[in-house]
Amino acid sequence: MGMSVTISAAAEQDAEQIFRLQYLCFQSEAALYGNYRIDPLVESLDSIRHELAEDCVFVARLGDEVVGSVRGRVTEDGAALISKLCVHPRLQGHGIGARLLRAAESALAEERGATRFRLHTGHRSEGNLRLYRRVGYRAVGTSQGADGVPMIILEKPDGSYAATA
Repeated sequence: MGMSVTISAAAEQDAEQIFRLQYLCFQSEAALYGNYRIDPLVESLDSIRHELAEDCVFVARLGDEVVGSVRGRVTEDGAALISKLCVHPRLQGHGIGARLLRAAESALAEERGATRFRLHTGHRSEGNLRLYRRVGYRAVGTSQGADGVPMIILEKPDGSYAATA
């Protein structure tokens, strides 16, 4: 029998695994846009350590290996900004991303008072858009990332958590 993927709050010692996983996972996004300077690929290990200390960070584990992660923080307007959701390519399509989203949304609403959830993804990232729509997010606008990638901004209200897959 194989091991189960578990979802838990990230710990300080997870920083390096999150850093490596993020770099691996966002290669396909970079290729999709022909831009290898997208934020997740140029983020420093120190930045990830800072987010672990300040923000709401969850990981998916398969044994001792971090195979997924997501981050979130509550902004001044009460919205939870969810970012850098990633799942190891070999485990994508098995509901891990939805489980990570649910964990982050639950914690951000219950522990930090978020009233709605907001995230963004590249306009060509159809797989991401399908997941986000499936778990209740709706497009509310567009923006351009600092890296020049056109982004779609999606939101959903508190109380409509991602269904576990």
